[in-house]
Amino acid sequence: MSRVAVILVAAGDGTRLGQGIAKALVKIQGRTLLEHSLTRIIDVKNLSQIVVASHENHLAEFAELGNNLIGNRAQIDYTPGGDSRQGSIFNALLKIWSDTDIVLVHDAARCFAPTELFDRVAAAVSEYGFGVVPVLPIADTIKQVENDLVLATVDRENLRSAQTPQGFSYKELLENYKKASEVFTDDAALMQSFGEVIHSVVGDSSAFKITHPEDLEYAKTLTNSQRTGIGTDVHRFSQDQSKPLYLGTVVWENEIGLDGHSDGDALSHAIVDALLSAAGLGDIGTVFGTDDEQYAGANGKVFIDGALAKLAENGWSVVNVSAQLIGNRPKLAPKREQVEQVLTEIIGAPVSLGATTTDGLGFLGNSEGVAVVATALIESRL
Repeated sequence: MSRVAVILVAAGDGTRLGQGIAKALVKIQGRTLLEHSLTRIIDVKNLSQIVVASHENHLAEFAELGNNLIGNRAQIDYTPGGDSRQGSIFNALLKIWSDTDIVLVHDAARCFAPTELFDRVAAAVSEYGFGVVPVLPIADTIKQVENDLVLATVDRENLRSAQTPQGFSYKELLENYKKASEVFTDDAALMQSFGEVIHSVVGDSSAFKITHPEDLEYAKTLTNSQRTGIGTDVHRFSQDQSKPLYLGTVVWENEIGLDGHSDGDALSHAIVDALLSAAGLGDIGTVFGTDDEQYAGANGKVFIDGALAKLAENGWSVVNVSAQLIGNRPKLAPKREQVEQVLTEIIGAPVSLGATTTDGLGFLGNSEGVAVVATALIESRL
């Protein structure tokens, strides 16, 4: 198992961003770029250490923000930045533990780079033994320009835009940094100047760089993205008096169960529909099928977990869920706290439950079954 360290370059003064403060301290949705970066770095596989190359005038502030966020989940150290990005990274390299295998160098300006990108780069370093750079294809037509005169159209087929984190063997990167006498735009270029081989992996559009005011506005637009969804489900009480009642993945003792292809958990199923609806991903029937044998008798947690995975694949996380049970029975009060707690743990966001009746009207008023209406609020993971 390779020990991975991450250098977070956060020493820029943010002049081009135009916010009047160090770039890493600029906030998006109430969190600094530093915090957004660390939130994603902390979950990197085999992480042993984080070193933040901090703005020299804000060392204490950087340390307070980082320590409050990371706590005891990982070792985090700080070092003043240098006169250049390259100088900042060299200072950070000197802080890395000597038994580290792989070092990933990342810019705080790319604060939304997902954890999966860090893991992909580290895995490629481990597999190939070379330096690794995440890259993306270039969509725009590229022109060669001199003094405003277009000289040529450049073939973009083999061109890529480079991102961070860039990954390397720690010992090789440190050795070449000690020998470097020129200034390079990134670590891959520095390593190549000494004849090192560089491999590429697929990058991620979320790892865009925040450099200019328009980049900041774009990031704010993405992080403001919230959507709501609604879901309903109805099940009748079973004729089988021995069938257990499941609502919210929990067994309700001394109650008759609900009929259904799975376990009849109307509460869980309504929540799943609300989550999928919010993300525009269909409903429980289209995603899981109405008679798929693998879901025969399945607990509601199976469907909630599946819906959450679908949301994550599409860049969404859950803010909160609210649901209301409709019917004469079962009585919610004795189980409310337990079910809210269980669902909150499964979903990873607050879940609140309510209940009402139909004043004796219809099949619900006749105690023939249970209906549930659920709503969900989700937001972009950026």
